[in-house]
Amino acid sequence: MKPAPFAYKKVRTLKEAIALLAKHKDDARLLAGGQSLIATLNMRLSAPDLLIDINGIKGLDGIARKGKFIEIGALARHSQVERSDLIAKHAPLIALAMPHIGHAAIRNRGTFGGSIAFADPAAELPACLLALGGEVVATGPKGKRTIKAENFFKGLFETALGSKDVLTAIRIPIADKNSRAGFAELARRHGDYAIVGLAAYARANGKGLSNVRLAFFGVGATPMRVRKAEAALADGDVDAAVAALDLDPDDDVQASGAVKKHLAGVLLRRVAKQLMEAR
Repeated sequence: MKPAPFAYKKVRTLKEAIALLAKHKDDARLLAGGQSLIATLNMRLSAPDLLIDINGIKGLDGIARKGKFIEIGALARHSQVERSDLIAKHAPLIALAMPHIGHAAIRNRGTFGGSIAFADPAAELPACLLALGGEVVATGPKGKRTIKAENFFKGLFETALGSKDVLTAIRIPIADKNSRAGFAELARRHGDYAIVGLAAYARANGKGLSNVRLAFFGVGATPMRVRKAEAALADGDVDAAVAALDLDPDDDVQASGAVKKHLAGVLLRRVAKQLMEAR
């Protein structure tokens, strides 16, 4: 299948991209890595009148330490993030997740910001952002604003970005010696979307854990935290954490909701072990 006809414009500045979005509104889509957008265009799940290519905008592909955050530019390629020493040192959860994203060809083209903005509920990076308590930088006609991860993912492929906004950066709190990260997913084949996945963050607190944040993906319309399970895991009771999983995933082509919930418990045990062994 081929996409519906559309106009194409490659922009060189952020100002130009925002102006085109303001003019065309819901009839325009931004093109970054295109690993999700091109597929939806070909299947005619998306049919914009205008495709705005933002790859010509300079300065949106960097990875840098800025104060208490690692800032990842929206146009940073997955492969760039995967190879980054800054990410490996200061954002270990992101480093754990990167090899699970698609295949090498996809990671060479796909962008970090594109994955966050597309907000696929089965994708790894939105769950990591939620687990880490990160934030998104959006730039629109009125300038920049930051959106906490907890407020960013609104529904199935729905985010807090406005129709005139360009996602320009993602900020991840810098890990310290007491930070702990865990990640696991179950997929039919490596590189496939996960049937169920779990991104986790915690802090070492003596012989236990505190500030536990568990973000599941593939089990709902958005990445989902499980606060009762987080509290139980902070108390050191893995069995209670599994029993407290308040997930109600729907059946899909991958698995039934019951199977997904069972697998969520399996992953929780694996990730809890990662968090505790790292202390």
